[in-house]
Amino acid sequence: MCESFVQLGQHAGRNRYGRRRGDQHRHNGSAAVEIEAAFASLAEREIGGLSVGADAFFYNARWQIVDLAARHAVPVIYENREFVEAAGLASYGTNLRDSYRQLARITSKVLDGAKPADLPIEQPTTFELVVNRKTVDALGLTMPPSIFARTDEVIE
Repeated sequence: MCESFVQLGQHAGRNRYGRRRGDQHRHNGSAAVEIEAAFASLAEREIGGLSVGADAFFYNARWQIVDLAARHAVPVIYENREFVEAAGLASYGTNLRDSYRQLARITSKVLDGAKPADLPIEQPTTFELVVNRKTVDALGLTMPPSIFARTDEVIE
């Protein structure tokens, strides 16, 4: 049986009521060996794709995750562009550099005497789609031109 999609992350595979989504499954990895086991499981089950959530552990293990995705020929979309810069397939999410700049502005206001309780809550405002063309080709995928037209950056 070929399953269509898997999510790797803390809240993956659950809808807002905590029920598992149709043909999506969840893997949590908290150690390098667990990530390797998750990719081996994906290959055995003939998974069609993987989504890796934003998580500090996964971010620090991005080189391993990208390498395993390439080795097992699994298309993966990430939430951080740094995975794509490490030869991952694609990412869609907030721009971490802009988020840190936003944090710096808020910190500056507090250091200048503003009360944190008086500052508005700010959400990320910059989202970006980044695609690595070499990885698209290496996986033998065909991406429609409309995807490339919508990307914020194509890494050659």
